[in-house]
Amino acid sequence: MKKEYIIPVFVPHLGCPNDCVFCNQNSISGQKNKMTSKKAKEIIEYHLKNIKENDAKKEIAFFGGSFTGIDSKEQEDLLKTAYEYVKDGKVDSIRISTRPDYINKEVLKRLKKYGVKTIELGVQSANNYILKRSNRGHTFEDVKKASRLIRWYGFNLGHQMMVGLPESSRIDEINTAKALIKLKPKMVRIYPVLVIKGTELEKEYKKGTYEPLTVVQAVETCKELVKMFDKKHIDVIRVGLQNTDEICNPGEEKSEVVAGPFHPAFRQLVESGLWYDSIVEKIKKLNVKVKEVVVTVNPADVNNVVGHKKENIKKMKETYEVDLKVKQDEKIKQGKSKIEVTKTYNN
Repeated sequence: MKKEYIIPVFVPHLGCPNDCVFCNQNSISGQKNKMTSKKAKEIIEYHLKNIKENDAKKEIAFFGGSFTGIDSKEQEDLLKTAYEYVKDGKVDSIRISTRPDYINKEVLKRLKKYGVKTIELGVQSANNYILKRSNRGHTFEDVKKASRLIRWYGFNLGHQMMVGLPESSRIDEINTAKALIKLKPKMVRIYPVLVIKGTELEKEYKKGTYEPLTVVQAVETCKELVKMFDKKHIDVIRVGLQNTDEICNPGEEKSEVVAGPFHPAFRQLVESGLWYDSIVEKIKKLNVKVKEVVVTVNPADVNNVVGHKKENIKKMKETYEVDLKVKQDEKIKQGKSKIEVTKTYNN
């Protein structure tokens, strides 16, 4: 399988008509200056020089802000710059992220012209009250209309949703996942809400009118969402914001995070939690008091089975008095496992 590389070009807050309560694009992207075609070219060239694999798949991604809300001339300048690399065979594809209310036929024709392959929509919630409460400036009807148009024009559709928005409950987030599944995205990103400096949410948090999720609460909800998307073969391409100099543990000198469920290995917490639940479920079906169990998995799954800082091994011992041993076997398909009870308390 070819290795895949994303070449990120951030266009912070360009084209965005309002400030969502949770958003400070400068902090999230680490980019404070306006993006130009010249800067974009420098970024692309830098990344291409540092990709060693000749046959790797490479994609230029315009992240941040609302790409299709940018002034059409600036938008075309950035697209033309990226498209040159596609035409020259140096890059395989282009992706953009944008708002659902900034999608129409004219926009999609322009994106098609310049070789854009994937469009990600910032959905955040399927609940219109929560969207209004978060100052999103669009409704879920906009999401449905944009999603159908994007698929009709032959683009790969991606959705981004959030967990822990003001007044949102776990049921709301599960209902959002159900609503997105009906729209048939090819991929999704799941972001737990963090309280970022300089946002309206920071003011609410300091006044005590907003309480962020704990890491445990966010992980439990995200586990349920990942299971739902996996069941429908929708690729979950990210869970949690990427760890950067600005997006890191609250309290660190450069951190822009005030509070919320930040963890540098958030996705691993979710995936290792899913593995733990699966192993426990299989053990409980056995009609014996298990003392030691050997779980054999693909090498790619070992870290998640063991858990972050061996959390699964410790928790299995403390909760069920079971010794969890993990073995590797490349013949086992990734995501699958073989469980063997090696010791019981009846022995």
